Amino acid sequence: MDPLSRLANACTLTCIAAPFLSLFPDNAEMALSKNGIQRQSMADRVKQELLSRIMDGRMAPGARIVELQIAEEMQTSQGPVREALRELEAMDLIITEPYKGTRVRELTPKEIEDAYDVRAALEQLAAQLAAPTFKGNVDDLRKAANAVQTAAKRKDQRAYGTHDVKFHRMIVEAANNRALLRAWEALAYEVRIATRLGKTHIDLLAAQEVHWHLIDALEQGNGKAAGRMLAENVVAAFHQHK
Repeated sequence: MDPLSRLANACTLTCIAAPFLSLFPDNAEMALSKNGIQRQSMADRVKQELLSRIMDGRMAPGARIVELQIAEEMQTSQGPVREALRELEAMDLIITEPYKGTRVRELTPKEIEDAYDVRAALEQLAAQLAAPTFKGNVDDLRKAANAVQTAAKRKDQRAYGTHDVKFHRMIVEAANNRALLRAWEALAYEVRIATRLGKTHIDLLAAQEVHWHLIDALEQGNGKAAGRMLAENVVAAFHQHK
């Protein structure tokens, strides 16, 4: 089954809807008041800090999150922390269970595989939509690919991962489809966890070689070929990290 067909089977409602949930405060009237705005601002700060800790591994999968402790660390009341935790739970990054408290969501191998299947389908579509934008205009994409290649030559896996995500993001953003971008961003946690916990002896130079063939296809406006290569690249990345 090709990645686009798998999208319907693997992508859950949460994957698409979660990024929207944080846009709507529980009490709109309070959010419009002065105190409400301040509270929302603090809740957003807490959310961003916790999100950063989760994504960079300071809060590992399964790690407990204690509301009072976070409030003390960030010198705020428990209200903004509670709001931030609700938003992170809506994004499917944390879970709260009776008598067990709140913790960073742990991923099963199936969840990670599903995330890569969906990401492959999204990026295949993104490349097809972005091809007209890149036709004859791939200078920035080449610069991004050069950064990936430089990191690969240095065997700097962390820098490689950072620049590789930027390269893929450029293509997704060039599709000019906000719904697609939000769905793609919703998979960031699964992809980051798979990368961090996966194999560390990957041949980075070989892995990045496909970028140049992909750029050639986009420069020619061949979205179908570019989409196929990008989807295959994502699937290959999943198997490399297993």
